[in-house]
Amino acid sequence: MDNRQVIGSWLSGPRAAAENMGVDFGYRGERLGLPEHGPGSVAPLGRRFGAIFVDWALCMLIAYGLLAGGNWPKAGNWALGVLLVLSLLTVGTVGFTPGKRLFRLRVVSERGGRLSLPRALVRSVLLCLAVPALVWDRDGRGFHDRLSGAVQVRM
Repeated sequence: MDNRQVIGSWLSGPRAAAENMGVDFGYRGERLGLPEHGPGSVAPLGRRFGAIFVDWALCMLIAYGLLAGGNWPKAGNWALGVLLVLSLLTVGTVGFTPGKRLFRLRVVSERGGRLSLPRALVRSVLLCLAVPALVWDRDGRGFHDRLSGAVQVRM
């Protein structure tokens, strides 16, 4: 085997090596019965990051103005609580936060339909812990979505 092939397979990772051997992983969301593109398909990572950025900025402004008395270091601590409440109330009722709405995303149950309030609570608490949101599965869902039985889709 040529050394360039060995280095190339090492750099591209195990998925590319498996695909070169003929393994078909399908598209993100296929195992969940979701379409590949368009409304109802798994939300792209860039939009999800954009939505959480908007939500965090909104929570920081609320915490800074209403809870921290104009103190930025305190606002960061309060913002986490505001994010928890915001996520629980909005995802548990309408299925999206203001940031998700702006980026045309929705959180739904794996079986379709609205996420129940207890599942939204589990998802919100795990999201505020941050670590579960950084671990993804093959469908691009974070650990917080897997444990709560949720998936983020395009609207």
